[in-house]
Amino acid sequence: MKTKYLMSMGTLSRKDNSLDFKNEKGHNYIPITEIREIYLMNEISLNTKLLSFLSQNNIIVHYFDYYGFYRGTFFPKEHYISGKLLLKQINAYENKGILIAKKIVLAISINIYNTLYHYYRHGNNEIYDYLNYLKDDCKNKIEKSKTINNLLAVEGEIWQLFYKNIKYIINQNIDFSRRVKRPPDNPMNAMISFGNSLLYTKTITQIYHTHLNQSISYLHELSKSRFSLSLDLSEAFKPIIVFKTIFDLINNKKINLKEHFNKKVNYCVLNEKGKEIFLINFEKRLDNKFDHKSLKRKISYNSAIKYDGYKLIKFLLEEKDFMFFNDKEKK
Repeated sequence: MKTKYLMSMGTLSRKDNSLDFKNEKGHNYIPITEIREIYLMNEISLNTKLLSFLSQNNIIVHYFDYYGFYRGTFFPKEHYISGKLLLKQINAYENKGILIAKKIVLAISINIYNTLYHYYRHGNNEIYDYLNYLKDDCKNKIEKSKTINNLLAVEGEIWQLFYKNIKYIINQNIDFSRRVKRPPDNPMNAMISFGNSLLYTKTITQIYHTHLNQSISYLHELSKSRFSLSLDLSEAFKPIIVFKTIFDLINNKKINLKEHFNKKVNYCVLNEKGKEIFLINFEKRLDNKFDHKSLKRKISYNSAIKYDGYKLIKFLLEEKDFMFFNDKEKK
């Protein structure tokens, strides 16, 4: 089951038991059984007949605007519903929320450490202090946090220091000193925003195929998003998926800072070719398979997101201790 990205303007409709995407080049027929999710990355027309067909086949549609900003998700009727698990999720929110939130922030710190240690081993000594912070101070601060607000402050500090250290591990000159989201102001911020949105939507799709309710979260506020649990579960994967993709694109000169971005006075976004390059490399990294210690088989990072959902379910139903994904799960 694959992801289908539709990058050009056109019309998407149902044709018998397939999808028909029509654009200026003609008709492109897509077998419904071969896709799990669709990304609309441009102005694409569709109708309720199509949405009904997609819903019947449990296919999620994420849509982005022309500039690459995430705008929303068409979410089919949920087909995995568990009242018992929903009650457990609510109970955990009230009584064990801080415990689960700590595990999320800890996983972020571990995965940033593992991502950056690769560069330290290859001579990037400037990040030594930050690595020590992640290993010791940060871990202590997470453990001592008594409230979600305390924890969010620690998480903010982790990312802020991470952004400051990025300049030591990329080999192109990018003016990047702080995270700017709305709108991104330079190529680095543009890629982070695009990558984070993609990872968030990938997590929505994976969690849809579990019994978890996406609106009950533990680190992010419930009111922040209809899919706030996906915001939670995507965090641990940002260093591994989003930032490894960005570092690869920059350090191996796969993306050109002058050619693959649209820049105006107050914003910077990936252009059409830039988005295409990013998506190819993002998907490649997400589909990368590794031997999993506990499962004793190969899984992809994409499947690892869903597996984190299962670990959370086990914890909620059986109180089985767990950690969100980190590289130690790889053989």
